Amino acid sequence: MAGGRPIHLLERIWIVFLAQVLCVRGSKLWEVPTAPLTPHTNLSMRLLWKPHCQAQLCHLQNEERITVTIPPKLEGHWVSSRCEVRPGPEFLTRSYTFYQSPTHLFRALQHYYSDSKCHIPAYSLVIRGKLRLRQASWITRGATEAEHHLHKVGMVIHSQKAIHNLATSLPSYCLGLKTGGHLVLHRFYELFNAKAEKDCLGALGFSMMELELLRVETHHHPHSRPAQELFLGDVHTDWNERLHHRPTGYQEPLQNALHHIHPCPVCALVYRASEQHPPILPSSRSIPLDLKGRWLSQRCETRPAILFLTRLFVFNEDQHTWEGTYQHYSDPMCRQPSFTVLASGHYAKAGQSVKVHGATELVFKVTQAKVVVFDRALLGELNLLQNGSCGQVGGWKVGAEQDITWTDGCDGLGIRLPHKEYELFKMETDHRGRPLLFIGERPTDGSSPDRPAKRPTSFQTPMVQCNKGNRVAPRYSSYSDHSTGPKASSANTLYSSLILLFIAHIWCWNMFVQI
Repeated sequence: MAGGRPIHLLERIWIVFLAQVLCVRGSKLWEVPTAPLTPHTNLSMRLLWKPHCQAQLCHLQNEERITVTIPPKLEGHWVSSRCEVRPGPEFLTRSYTFYQSPTHLFRALQHYYSDSKCHIPAYSLVIRGKLRLRQASWITRGATEAEHHLHKVGMVIHSQKAIHNLATSLPSYCLGLKTGGHLVLHRFYELFNAKAEKDCLGALGFSMMELELLRVETHHHPHSRPAQELFLGDVHTDWNERLHHRPTGYQEPLQNALHHIHPCPVCALVYRASEQHPPILPSSRSIPLDLKGRWLSQRCETRPAILFLTRLFVFNEDQHTWEGTYQHYSDPMCRQPSFTVLASGHYAKAGQSVKVHGATELVFKVTQAKVVVFDRALLGELNLLQNGSCGQVGGWKVGAEQDITWTDGCDGLGIRLPHKEYELFKMETDHRGRPLLFIGERPTDGSSPDRPAKRPTSFQTPMVQCNKGNRVAPRYSSYSDHSTGPKASSANTLYSSLILLFIAHIWCWNMFVQI
């Protein structure tokens, strides 16, 4: 999913656009699957956000004021707010402490688990090092680049199963074992020591490159004290690349232990835990996957490759169809629109995931897509493409919708339609009891999960439900691309709709966050 992703179409467009701007060439194209099914809606009609979804987006943006300080103030204790899932999959909670300058020292605890609920601790890592903040990132707007140096890394094992797994993956000399020696539960084992030139982290797949990109947000709620969140760099989805990956996106944020979201029972458990006593998270009620309705981004989202976006998905479980509106922006607060992708297709559930307990495997097809461009540089690139390869030749105009279905996608953007992807979904509830929808994380290299082997094993930022009901077809307004005669009135209808949406966004943005 695009951006969030049923089919992540818009992220592919943005990545290729960036490659063109930076004179970087790529050859990956979306694979064409079997013949598409008949869509249940008419995509000659332009998809608009339902008023209650638009209102909820404004509410999500305006219920609090967000401030960002560059460079960020890291001093303090930061903790996970839920059981986190990393590619692999890996299940963990994090507890990081940053000390005051001028020492710039940090101490991090990472607790790994054998299950997706973080109920069964496997082992804990104790990481000590030094962090030096550098300049504001020129790649990821709103972020700060940093440089980290590890001093020591140690491990404490909590289960016999973990002992077996680690004994087969780590050389015996890494654990200080003599011939015939055995690992012991709850004993501290040193894996890395900068002074002793001992380094066994590679065999464990361990990396702290997440510290190379940081962002701290302070959320000022109208009726409660401020909450602070620490965003650290994303972890590469390819295990072989994660050791050296320089992040351009973020993971799920850590909460400030003293100024966190409320309520947050997991925050307290992680804060009080130690390497000898890892947190065992409370049991959560399992939620069956129920996609029916409309799902909306909780915040302005950041993705690798400089992507800022909001997402809206509409699912019809009776007909197994989906529609997505992916609104991309050029800034980290989602104020400056860049382009929008409207996509639709079909999906099928493939069964429960074996790798991630509680998650469901699905197969998605994108059969139709339209693009609305606001960025003039991208507009110029699209208008230079040859006829028949990307919508109507020379027909790209600012704010005007172009159908790229009839040209089987857009060769110049690396898009081919129809397209198939193998997805991973799961549902949970948040601290307010609201259902959350987690959609599979996109490959960091910008490729597509177009084979079962590339199905995600981790998730993107969860979405919230903005409406649930039997009628899930989104509202449309008539539209035809740059036509004359009777169809011109359709363009006027779209233009009026865009004006109204623009006014609504201006109202939202005026009340929105100030950096």
